[in-house]
Amino acid sequence: MLRKNPTGHMPVVAETAFIDPTAIICGKVIIEENVFVGPYAVIRADEVNAQGDMEPIIIKRDTNIQDGVVIHSKAGAAVTIGERSSIAHRSIIHGPCEVCDDVFIGFNSVVFSTKIGKGCVIRHNSVVDGLDLPEQFHVPPMTNIGPDFDLNTISKVPPEYSAFSESVVSANHTLVEGYRRIANEL
Repeated sequence: MLRKNPTGHMPVVAETAFIDPTAIICGKVIIEENVFVGPYAVIRADEVNAQGDMEPIIIKRDTNIQDGVVIHSKAGAAVTIGERSSIAHRSIIHGPCEVCDDVFIGFNSVVFSTKIGKGCVIRHNSVVDGLDLPEQFHVPPMTNIGPDFDLNTISKVPPEYSAFSESVVSANHTLVEGYRRIANEL
């Protein structure tokens, strides 16, 4: 469901994107081509800063936002999700936040007030809060990363996780095509 926010902004959704009918997209949200937004996801850009302004939440092309994901932003701060990225089931992305291209964020993870570098893989039940991750970092399951975390204790993304991330993007791109075809049949 597409909704206007209290400041009057409506989402802008590319024709080639698929938004599940149970998802809620509210306010100053831009969804680019071939994006999949799964059941019960909520993407909500409705808070303003002290000056009464807000930045958009942008979901770039070929990205998938899976079931139950919540993307929101504090005080009108920007959120950008890069191209070919996967935000897995029930994760929370809370702005200010930038997730670069080709990133995988695993089930139930929380990302807040950070920049996640290109090609990073954040595994399930992890938290990244207030510390930027450089490109190609692998966050193991159930890892909590905060401002004082030593990034030297985690490794670069192993090739098998990069391949897995690419396969998830491909599978969800197929879902976009399939669900759009079904919607056109009804």
